[in-house]
Amino acid sequence: MTRAIAAKFGELRSKNSKAFIPFITAGDPDLETTIRLVAELERAGSHIVELGVPFSDPVADGPVIQRASERALKHGYRLNDYLSAVKTIRRESAIPIILFSYFNPVLQYGVERLATDARSAGIDGVLVTDMTPEEGGEYCACLERHDLDAIFLVAPTSNDRRVEAIARCSRGFIYLVSRTGITGERQSLSDSMAPTLARIREHSELPVAVGFGVSRPEHVREVWRIADGAVVGSAIVAQIEKEGRSPELPARIGAFCRWLTT
Repeated sequence: MTRAIAAKFGELRSKNSKAFIPFITAGDPDLETTIRLVAELERAGSHIVELGVPFSDPVADGPVIQRASERALKHGYRLNDYLSAVKTIRRESAIPIILFSYFNPVLQYGVERLATDARSAGIDGVLVTDMTPEEGGEYCACLERHDLDAIFLVAPTSNDRRVEAIARCSRGFIYLVSRTGITGERQSLSDSMAPTLARIREHSELPVAVGFGVSRPEHVREVWRIADGAVVGSAIVAQIEKEGRSPELPARIGAFCRWLTT
């Protein structure tokens, strides 16, 4: 694992605590606000931040994050603009940051170039939602050369062979998708979460964080009971959409995250 992510999970483990990992879409509503949001998320008690790269065809994302991507894309930002924003964030914050993307933007930018520039900017890990372990050998080796964690998704439908392959490729932590389908808020979490987590534990000692549908304090507590971290995306992005360009947006998102972790 990279020093930052390993240290964060190690620190939490020593305190018998669990990670809170918010997701936000970079550039929504604009990059200046994104920079302020990361600082506020850290002040609100977040342990790791997932920074989503807007993409025109986000097939794994529900309507809330799709709309966030659309809003960000209207600015005409490019991947190097998001990395520049991370450099600005790094002037004041050491919170581990994961770049969350689809492979198309990574391929267009260049895997080697992205790894070089991401590490230089202060990124700690990369999660490419549509990257598979079967096709990820060169990609993983490139990230490892640049001291970046390659994070993979495990779904309830992943068979044991796939879980084992993901465990071999993963660094930092393993992201457990709580249910099949797209991202989005849910009233309850899936019954498949615990058995899938148990299967991951058979193949890896890495921390496991659970996301997709985690949107209320009781969901976060339920995840924390069995896993090492809870990822909240759509519920936070929906609040950002609700606030629009309000100057109070960062403070209100911070308050929302404090509510989620009560």
